[in-house]
Amino acid sequence: MTFRAVDTEAGVPAGTASNYFTNRDDLLPQAGARVYERLQPDEATIARQRAGTRDRETYAVLMRELVGRISDFRTGYLALLELRLEATRRPRLRAVLTEQVRADLEANVAYHEESALPGDATAVQLLYLTLNWLIVEQLTLPDVLSEAERERLVTAAVERLTASLPHSG
Repeated sequence: MTFRAVDTEAGVPAGTASNYFTNRDDLLPQAGARVYERLQPDEATIARQRAGTRDRETYAVLMRELVGRISDFRTGYLALLELRLEATRRPRLRAVLTEQVRADLEANVAYHEESALPGDATAVQLLYLTLNWLIVEQLTLPDVLSEAERERLVTAAVERLTASLPHSG
């Protein structure tokens, strides 16, 4: 990846990226942060989620919507995977991504606890890990599972990971 390639892909005049970023170590964390911004639900989705019931079915709907939202931004999520691979070679990028992912996971746990959804912090973390790989599978090998199978698996993950747990909070 060169700055020229970034300029071309972004459809901006040559030299634009180098005016804003001194090197790849400056550019890559910013690209990752922008992808995370775009993956966040909009205000209407958040309001609808907060107004919903606090049962396992609602939780499963939220998780299916999450998988759908991320899958709809295929290029962004795949870019994050590329950034994660690049982070194995770039300590500064690894630090930035680690901080971002940790903050995202902590925000998910906090939202879960505030919402009084079924389950606990461990269930949230397990769902995070489970759904991330389901999304990777869907985006990289989309014919392994049908849409119906993916939705059934998301629902089953929520039900099984929260089955014996009371509501949080």
